Amino acid sequence: MSEIEIRARRFDAPESQALIRSALADLGERYGGSGDDTPIDAAEFELPDGAFLVAYLEGQPVGCGGWRSHGDGETAELKRMYTAPAARGRGVARSVLAAVEESAREQGRKRIILECGDKQPEAIAMYTSAGYERIPNFGFYQDAPGCLSFGRTL
Repeated sequence: MSEIEIRARRFDAPESQALIRSALADLGERYGGSGDDTPIDAAEFELPDGAFLVAYLEGQPVGCGGWRSHGDGETAELKRMYTAPAARGRGVARSVLAAVEESAREQGRKRIILECGDKQPEAIAMYTSAGYERIPNFGFYQDAPGCLSFGRTL
């Protein structure tokens, strides 16, 4: 198995945006529409208020995820987790999740939360196996049918 390399990248960098477009296309296929209409500003993913990470296999970008500050300054919100289909099942998402959590922890965040949809069973399984628990819905999709929110202490 090739080693997964995780690197911090700007949210608006070309490789980040290519992965994000793929993530949104995947969500669009599952839910319809654009995939995710949550308002996002690239500046939200810059230290110390956030970070965006890209995973590489054999030098190719294959996954991503980031966090941005949420509310009280002690909470991070996970956004734009994605693994390219060809790289799935190789530990990319778990590696990105661990790196995102570590980045948020290094910036003083004590908790991490996320929104997910009920048509993403593989994501739900990963989050719950990583210790995430259901929390009250929040954010842009809090009242949308199928919205599931999760959180865990870092």
